[in-house]
Amino acid sequence: MSIGGSKKSPPNQATITGSQRVILRTVADVARAVESAVDLSDPLVAKRARRSMLVVVIIALGGVFVDAYDFTSLGIGVIQLRKQFHLGAAEVGMLSATMAVSALFGAVFGGYLVDKLGRLPMFLLDLYFFVFSALGAALAPDLWALIGFRLMMGLGVGLDFPVALSFVAEFSQRSRRGRFVNLSYINWYSAALVGFATSYLAYSLGAGVNLWRIAVGFGAVPAAAILVLRYKYMLESPLWAARKGNLEAAADVLRRTRGLDVEVIPGPSNPLPPLSLMDTYRILFAKPYRRRSILAAIIGCAQSIEYYAVIFYLPVIAQLLFGRTMLMAILGGGLFTAVGLLGAAFQAMVCDRTGIRPLTLAGAGLAIVALGGIAVGHALGVLALEAATVGAFMLGHTIGPGPQGMAYGTLSFPTAIRASGVGWTQGMLRVGSIVGFLAFPIAMSAFGFTITFLLLMSAPLVILVATLAIKWEPVGVDIEGEGADLLAKLRGEQPDGVLAVVSGSDAASSSPGATETAGASA
Repeated sequence: MSIGGSKKSPPNQATITGSQRVILRTVADVARAVESAVDLSDPLVAKRARRSMLVVVIIALGGVFVDAYDFTSLGIGVIQLRKQFHLGAAEVGMLSATMAVSALFGAVFGGYLVDKLGRLPMFLLDLYFFVFSALGAALAPDLWALIGFRLMMGLGVGLDFPVALSFVAEFSQRSRRGRFVNLSYINWYSAALVGFATSYLAYSLGAGVNLWRIAVGFGAVPAAAILVLRYKYMLESPLWAARKGNLEAAADVLRRTRGLDVEVIPGPSNPLPPLSLMDTYRILFAKPYRRRSILAAIIGCAQSIEYYAVIFYLPVIAQLLFGRTMLMAILGGGLFTAVGLLGAAFQAMVCDRTGIRPLTLAGAGLAIVALGGIAVGHALGVLALEAATVGAFMLGHTIGPGPQGMAYGTLSFPTAIRASGVGWTQGMLRVGSIVGFLAFPIAMSAFGFTITFLLLMSAPLVILVATLAIKWEPVGVDIEGEGADLLAKLRGEQPDGVLAVVSGSDAASSSPGATETAGASA
């Protein structure tokens, strides 16, 4: 039985049997052990191993849950905040963008720190930001105090995405890596539903004008719970530990989470030399990673513009569609979020078979049509069309550009620079969210609903064009093997092929989608 739950491994993926002793001499041995399917003859051992792996992945992605919950609860609260703090359109945009600004810095610099210091220390640090900022925001007496705590929340969010997605990618076998990474989007929409449910419960209990404070403050509860679970269960990334010369730590993770019989016989130790922030970003924009970094940035930024413009104001949109009451804002927003959850679940289940590039293209195309439909439906006053196309947008976004943007940023880079790659992508995502946050309320005031949504169609159109132009599919590609050339060059050694891209024939045999060609890596 396979730990990943599949009964058969891909033809180019090795399988480790339960009776086989795994010998670790080098980093490459650790990479092979992580990426292999595992067939354990003892069903009890296999069950414990599957449960252990799933628990670790869910806890690793816990920060995504907290981020999404906070985002949703404040989105509902904007309706009340306008009145309580007497906010105009520009002030609403500034409040909305505040967290994205600090998340931008947290991601860009935090990704580098995650690569430098390790995954485990950063796992624990960022949750403290979540707990204190949620409580502080709930008690904020005015707009400026609220902005201060939103800045703190943003730093935590910026730190969490690089560490969480990097760890999951380095912890998962190759045949299920896309699914585990894209579970983050299921986490996101599940948390958003919890946010709407919490707001509905507080509304039903008569929270009144304090509804937003209760909803935002409750975010400290899951954050504190996840912090405790991380202290108890989280482990270091086995690949990061091995890259730093600690094979024993890598072996311990494999024993505890996969039930493997692992023996360490150290070979010559040659750990990766420390890299500066500038060194790391120079690598991200050197061959063959340059075009991958550009593609991930474009998708992350553009999808964020459409997402944060639409989703943060989803309760307001729900009021326009279903009625101008707080209850309709909560129930309508929850309904559309549930549609998004279906799309997120679908893409996570199929992405390892289809590849993430086809999903990106299909989702972007659907989002273009849906945004146009929302605009037309609103202009004609056809609420059924408007509601249907909002649902279609949620499906298109959650199947395509939303999750796949971060998947590109996570799966396209080896362990040595992966968190920095995620941080770069997440930083560009925050640039997009700042644009969406600031531009959407101003555009709504200046141009009205219909023109604003017609303008938003340009975001998925940019994604579609960029994905067609840059033919790169990371699913199924041996990124760690490719990264060996990078490490050799960093150590001053002569690699077999300096930073060579996976060849078309090799990539075609391992990847379900299109690959990065020699021209694409220029």
